Amino acid sequence: MKGFDPQYKDLPDYILKCTKMIWEGRDISALDWHYADDLLVRTPAGISRGNTAGKANTMATLAEFPDRQLFGEDVIWSGNEDAGFLSSHRIISTATHQGGVFGPATGCRCTFRTIADTFCRQNRVWDEWLIRDNAAIAVQLGQTPQDAARSLLLAGDTAMPLTPKTDIEGPYTGRGNTIECCEQHAEILLRIMAADFRVITEHYDRACQLSLPCGQEVHSHDAATEFWLGLRSAFPSADFKINHQIGRVDPHLSPRSAIRWSLTGKHDGWGRFGAPTGAQVHVMGVSHVEFGPWGLRREFTLFDEIAIWKQIFLQTEGTQATPSKIK
Repeated sequence: MKGFDPQYKDLPDYILKCTKMIWEGRDISALDWHYADDLLVRTPAGISRGNTAGKANTMATLAEFPDRQLFGEDVIWSGNEDAGFLSSHRIISTATHQGGVFGPATGCRCTFRTIADTFCRQNRVWDEWLIRDNAAIAVQLGQTPQDAARSLLLAGDTAMPLTPKTDIEGPYTGRGNTIECCEQHAEILLRIMAADFRVITEHYDRACQLSLPCGQEVHSHDAATEFWLGLRSAFPSADFKINHQIGRVDPHLSPRSAIRWSLTGKHDGWGRFGAPTGAQVHVMGVSHVEFGPWGLRREFTLFDEIAIWKQIFLQTEGTQATPSKIK
């Protein structure tokens, strides 16, 4: 690839090899020639800027989960060598908790997913959107997402998670592509967010498999409807946006789509997040799907449930949030 190190044969090869080198190879210094000096990384918790911050965050995560392994499930990508590439990299990780952000060491073995959208050009990452299923980690450590959010506040982390007002525009301003499978995926999401849940029975495979926040693994139309209805009903008046979409049709693989999306507005309904509080909430979400002969057959949707609860608690309980019983 033009401008990239010769060891990388294509974009997925670059993404997979870099990830393994940095995280499992513990070559943190490799970030100096893989991350731009002014790299922007957006997570639901907020924004970090610069390669120095990237190295610090990587080391902190490895200190808490020193044996973490990152298995690349898929890289769904768009772009070209001249304009640059946008990759949506889905990872499933295994790791042992040795103490840190999630509390004192438990020795618990955890499995959790991450999806990272990265803008890559000239052998470097310049812009990134990163969502990790932190609630899945909390649940496996014996906490609820609410407990984990309150623990952050009690530890002094009172920074408001990412919102459109605090977001920063970076060098990547593309919107992806319009391949048929991602247009179909976008239409499904738009109908769901318009409360037309019939679209699930019409376009999902009856035996669909769903991997959802909190590490939930479920199947069927009913499970898909329960999840999406629970999310939308919690924020019934929130503004839904598709921020980026990519479709891919590659040899030996099902047609796939990666859509990064957001919900922004009031927590003004009963649903996944309990009694309505009126808090202003921003949900940064991402969904990967695969299509088969009977419709949407696999879906991987992530958002950071802890960051959502933190937004609610900051506006309803302030910094004096009282923890419930934490196991």
